[in-house]
Amino acid sequence: MWAVLRPIADFALPPRCGGCGVPVGEDSGFCMDCWGSLRFIGPPWCAGCHLPFDFDAGPGARCDDCLTRPPRHAGVSAAVAYGAIARKLALKLKYGGRMGVAETMAALMVRHMPADADLLVPVPLHRWRLWSRGYNQAGLIAAGLARRTGVEFVSDLLARTRRTPVLKGLSGRDRRRAVDGAFAVTARVAHCHVVLVDDVYTSGATVDACTAALLDAGAARVSVLCWARVLSGDD
Repeated sequence: MWAVLRPIADFALPPRCGGCGVPVGEDSGFCMDCWGSLRFIGPPWCAGCHLPFDFDAGPGARCDDCLTRPPRHAGVSAAVAYGAIARKLALKLKYGGRMGVAETMAALMVRHMPADADLLVPVPLHRWRLWSRGYNQAGLIAAGLARRTGVEFVSDLLARTRRTPVLKGLSGRDRRRAVDGAFAVTARVAHCHVVLVDDVYTSGATVDACTAALLDAGAARVSVLCWARVLSGDD
């Protein structure tokens, strides 16, 4: 039945650009202008955290931060750099109730999905924030990735055990202190390669705390996958 009705639905409600909303040719697509303004992230990048480099520094090259304070995770892979269009999609999903945006994000994130991943786990919200918002944006993205890859998605494997302050405006040290010990693992993760999913990667304090909880619980490896990453000089 849906195969018959789909052309009618597409005519009445055509797919729209995730950035500006103009009609486009396919679901999870972008118009030419919005697509051209996205900055896609990929190698060459830091072997430790996947911060993109301007040039190839050779295998195993690491950024200054990773040389000074090596991360426990296996790298942060982001679909795009945080910019005007990436920010617009993140805000639509997080605060605008536009849950379908998660599918658009997942469609562009899937190319960075580790081939040996065992579990997809979203960065959790505290229960009060989850109740007020009605959904976890990271969970919606992770569910979209699971549908595309077949990797198991566990929505509540990580729990935020206490409310944490808004991190924006805090120093790196204060961000780490605010989320230290704020996460707990609720199920078995021993020997698993966990892919931790979030919408926007900023300072790394939250995913570092989540990574610590997962590794301390026995996870073999934690990779981080997000929609957008804030880079130096980004708006």
